[in-house]
Amino acid sequence: MRTVSMSGSLRGNVGKKDAKKLRKEGLVPCVIYGGKEQVHFFTQEKQFKEVIYTPKACFVELSIDGQKRNAILQEIQYHPVSDSILHVDFLEFFGDKPVTLSIPVTTIGTSPGVLKGGKLAQKVKRVKVTSLPDKMPEQIVVDITPLEINDAVRAKDLKTEDYHIMLPQNNIIVMVASSRTAVAGEGVDGADAPKA
Repeated sequence: MRTVSMSGSLRGNVGKKDAKKLRKEGLVPCVIYGGKEQVHFFTQEKQFKEVIYTPKACFVELSIDGQKRNAILQEIQYHPVSDSILHVDFLEFFGDKPVTLSIPVTTIGTSPGVLKGGKLAQKVKRVKVTSLPDKMPEQIVVDITPLEINDAVRAKDLKTEDYHIMLPQNNIIVMVASSRTAVAGEGVDGADAPKA
């Protein structure tokens, strides 16, 4: 799992007036909890670029007035009109305790069902995963090579000892749906897509 480093400074005052002043200066009020105590701090909005505006999941190493903490992004509040970041909650984590993170799902391979005219439908783009921090995957990779038309990969097919996917076992992750093209092509000589 990749780690993004961010730095921040402790807030002297915690309140709406102080938060408003910080936002005017391009700073974001934040809080980190999960450790011995909550810590209120602020950081520059531009530092969130690699954390929020990317499909990739990540851990965050926060350096707050020189003190380092490992965290995950827990919640973000956006301005309803400007979409600027109003407030961010971080959850501190420790190496010996499981964490839960939203992880992107990607597909690899070529499906025979798609080559025959079926339509690949990815039902789940991101999934919540629980694991120890050092076992957390950057992405869930689904191999679609075995999928014929009407075949599917379900949550139960992605079993691993390293992490637990927080979805009902029968939930479809990705499937190859039938289409008019596939139906029309069945039984016609040479109608199948050429083999690679």
